[in-house]
Amino acid sequence: MIIHARVDERLIHGQVAAVWSNVVNAERLYVVNDGAWNDEMVLGALQLAKPAGKKLTVSSVRRAIVNFKENRFGDERVFVLTKTIGDMKALVDAGVLDEFNVGNISKQGEDSVQIKKSVFLSPQDIEQLKELTEKGTKITARMVPGESDASIMSMIDDK
Repeated sequence: MIIHARVDERLIHGQVAAVWSNVVNAERLYVVNDGAWNDEMVLGALQLAKPAGKKLTVSSVRRAIVNFKENRFGDERVFVLTKTIGDMKALVDAGVLDEFNVGNISKQGEDSVQIKKSVFLSPQDIEQLKELTEKGTKITARMVPGESDASIMSMIDDK
């Protein structure tokens, strides 16, 4: 059971480990990113960053879709983390989830647009977000749980 999904290029870090995972009462953190899955150093760092008492799974996007469609985690409270909008879009397109939060994406190039202190979006990110919201996906941009859960599109449209 996916209880929260977040795009955060840092994956597991202080806010995710100490705040988000506790607020949403996650039992398992599931990092979905092909690059992280294929990098032994990143895998080791994720194991170290995992909060005590929480389970961790790291996989490719393709494997995550299979795992969720096969209900591999049953009733476990799963917190999904992806590094990119594209990773999350693949999960939405596969019917795995229908809402997510964008937490932190750094500037990716001169054409990136800053919509919040911690969120810069490339033109490709914006196109993907527009496509997803047009299909009914609820997308917010919150660094911490107490922030407004307004649609990310309201922040993009202001730019």
